[in-house]
Amino acid sequence: MPYKANEPRRHKIPKARYHVENWSAYDAALRRRGDLTIWVTPEAIAIWTPPASGRRGRRARYSDVAIEAGLMLRLAFGRPWRQTEGLLGSLMRLLGLNLPVPDHTTFSRRSANLEVASALARTDGPVSVVIDSTGLKVFGTGEWHLEKHGGQARRSWRKLHLAVDPGTGEILAAELTTTQDGDASLVGPLLDQIKRPIGTVLADGAYDGEPVYCAVAAHTPDAEVIIPPRSTAVPGESATGAPSQRDRHIRRIAERGRQGWQRDVRYGRRSLGEVAMMRYKQLIGRTLRARTLPAQKVEAAVGCKVMNRMTSLGMPASRKVA
Repeated sequence: MPYKANEPRRHKIPKARYHVENWSAYDAALRRRGDLTIWVTPEAIAIWTPPASGRRGRRARYSDVAIEAGLMLRLAFGRPWRQTEGLLGSLMRLLGLNLPVPDHTTFSRRSANLEVASALARTDGPVSVVIDSTGLKVFGTGEWHLEKHGGQARRSWRKLHLAVDPGTGEILAAELTTTQDGDASLVGPLLDQIKRPIGTVLADGAYDGEPVYCAVAAHTPDAEVIIPPRSTAVPGESATGAPSQRDRHIRRIAERGRQGWQRDVRYGRRSLGEVAMMRYKQLIGRTLRARTLPAQKVEAAVGCKVMNRMTSLGMPASRKVA
């Protein structure tokens, strides 16, 4: 049910309660998220220090795998670069590996141009996709300082656009942009990262428009698009004479009402995208540690990869309690 529909009487509506049916398995998964059991595969050991490229100049001492490993540890445990350097060095000593550990300045410099080793999506069949965006803080004067000393807020923001699988909670694609980039313009780049066919795309009213429908059709022509049309929307004219998906939504809303339409198309699944964003901010953080936009893009991509690793350990199976 949309928030605006119940806003006048929200104080009379009790908070929904849910019961986790697999609490034992989910509790064990939460403990495994903090497990420090780490191993290094023989393939990673072989490419930890890259071979000579044959080009002029000194060869790189650390491969992208070494930099990505440090960045994942940093985001998973919320440590600055210096502490991450010490953590990775201690792990190498405990494992008995004679591998060099990058210093904190190398981590900071190399992470700006890092290419994430593997794609986020791991699914192997048609998927449903929920698309939404959220804001991440960068740096500047905080709320406490403004309340204490006054002045103008200088904190800047970035927008994290996510494509989430509502069935598993896995992040299928991610893009980090400035606040000037619109949400609808990122639908195409997000879908380009998903290499499997798409069954359904869900998004809120901010994505309503013909460009979004065209971007989805360019990826998977027969994909279903569930986006609530604006209240002033009217059916358009189709070149083929058949009503478009958006026109069918408009007519269904006129017949059943907006809430009836939401129940028919199961629009409530879209809220799982907001749940994924809340999970990102809880596990990775609400702020970006990097200072430049290229490094922030890499940080967000690796953060989504870390979150997928954590959620793959186990997710709650809950049902609403009457």
